Amino acid sequence: MKTKVVKIYEQGSIDVLKLEEVDIKEPSANEVLIEHSYAGLNFIDINQRNGTYPLKSLPTIMGMEASGKIKKLGSNVTKFKIGDKVTHCMNLGSFSQMMNLNENKLIKLKNEVDLKIAAAATLQGLTSQYLLHHSYKLKKNNTLLIHAVAGGVGQILCQWAKKIGANVIGTVSTEEKEKIAKKNGCDFTINYLKENFYEKVMEITKDIGVDVIYDSVGKDTFLKGIKCLAPKGRIVTFGVSSGPIEPININTLRSFSGSIATGGLNTYIKNSDEMQKNADMFFDMIINKDIKINIDHVIRIDDIKKAQSLLERRLTTGSVVLDF
Repeated sequence: MKTKVVKIYEQGSIDVLKLEEVDIKEPSANEVLIEHSYAGLNFIDINQRNGTYPLKSLPTIMGMEASGKIKKLGSNVTKFKIGDKVTHCMNLGSFSQMMNLNENKLIKLKNEVDLKIAAAATLQGLTSQYLLHHSYKLKKNNTLLIHAVAGGVGQILCQWAKKIGANVIGTVSTEEKEKIAKKNGCDFTINYLKENFYEKVMEITKDIGVDVIYDSVGKDTFLKGIKCLAPKGRIVTFGVSSGPIEPININTLRSFSGSIATGGLNTYIKNSDEMQKNADMFFDMIINKDIKINIDHVIRIDDIKKAQSLLERRLTTGSVVLDF
């Protein structure tokens, strides 16, 4: 049996992306065969392709997130049946029309969840869940700063934080992204290309600072962000879209008892029961319309180079979904 995949033989520019057909085996005892309907495109895909994040071996099939229906079951599979709607993330090789995956790496979806929404939001939604409930337990009336608030994770964080009852400040780069942030409930927006975000945060908070910063940008924002923290504040770094963070002097945090947390989704999805529980929390909020997912582009998998180029050049204002 053949399946269409996106493959790379070396890390580099978008030109290293190859669309191929490869053979796929029957699922092993603990695996299911998924027929993907959609895959989600994320910055981790860009970083893996361009070499910012190392890959264990090459060549490799790309992609870290997809959704679809179960086509075949391995002999020992107990959690799923043929036809179940499923989604998954952080599984390299997801840019594949069909994929074998261990049942413990899969999330079962309720029938009310659209597969396109699942592909757009599983990785971002589970990331938002651990950021808001584990990296820093956000509470009502907390004030937070979200960098790239109009991006995929940023939009979910903003909506979820407002549902909790927090005050949200977000950084954006264009007037269009400011409108998106406001639509998601962002209380204050800062155009970091026109304004000094440190000065604006201190002005907005009356020189108190924010309780927590969620920073997926890295090099361009991290050090300045530390200065924006209130006493006992925390900065959570979970991405480096502008480049790796420079070394810091930890003593800069001592005067106000600040803290740094690093984020990695894999920690929170290693246990399949925890992953399903966290996913249910997130997708229930979508079902209840507490969170809306903004899909910016739906692009055929054949146009993977165009899709990655749009995301890499920051020309998106929501999620990019690849259609099989």
